[in-house]
Amino acid sequence: MEGLLTWTPRGGLTAGPADGGRLLVADSWLVRDGRVRGLGRHRERFLRACGECDGPPLRRLLEFWQDMTAALPRTGELFPRVELAAGSGELRLLLRHAPPLGSEIRLWATGQSDPRTLPRRKGPDLDALARVRRRAAGAGAEEAVLVTPSGVVLEAPTASVLWWEDDTLCLPEPRLPVLPGVTTGLIQERALRHGVRVAHRERTVAELDGREVWLVNALHGIRPVTGWTGGQGGPVRAAAAVHAPEWREWLDGIMEPLPEK
Repeated sequence: MEGLLTWTPRGGLTAGPADGGRLLVADSWLVRDGRVRGLGRHRERFLRACGECDGPPLRRLLEFWQDMTAALPRTGELFPRVELAAGSGELRLLLRHAPPLGSEIRLWATGQSDPRTLPRRKGPDLDALARVRRRAAGAGAEEAVLVTPSGVVLEAPTASVLWWEDDTLCLPEPRLPVLPGVTTGLIQERALRHGVRVAHRERTVAELDGREVWLVNALHGIRPVTGWTGGQGGPVRAAAAVHAPEWREWLDGIMEPLPEK
């Protein structure tokens, strides 16, 4: 089943045309045979973002979330997206099949200026980010790296960027304009539980040369960077994915069943 469902308090979710309006908020995740990872965290991020842009009252949002969860198919691989639209404040569920899942990624080494207007909220800038990914594809890569005006790495259009410096798991500084990643949060918590050092650091693309770099999101999980293309000031080399296999196995193992309908 694929398609856009719109929600009303009395009618629940129904198929039909949307009222239109640009996306104010969006959130998405992988559902595999009725199992999902970090669904409660996605809910909290969605609710918080809706509150920040004066969306529907919390009671309505929770009713929508309950109906949305019940409507998710319990078989197959899906990549649903919840949405809040501007104007009417319409709440929607986009049901779609998951694209093929990747276990590695090739990155465009030419840092891209961040085109987002609201980098800490997923939704309003999806079209601008899609254009960046198309440019990366034209350069022979699958993703790009967004950077600050001074060249500091932020994230990718659809994923957080993490990397390893020796045995330290590194992330961009929290003061930087990055989306609060659900999967990144899960990884950080596991690192702290197991005594793995976590550090927030500022690095340019060139300073990721020779390091194990991950792209992390709710769809693919952890994808180690196995190649870089393009770039300025010399090639960027991908290190062997030493840490990734263990962490990917753990991440796949923490998927939980969706709540009962």
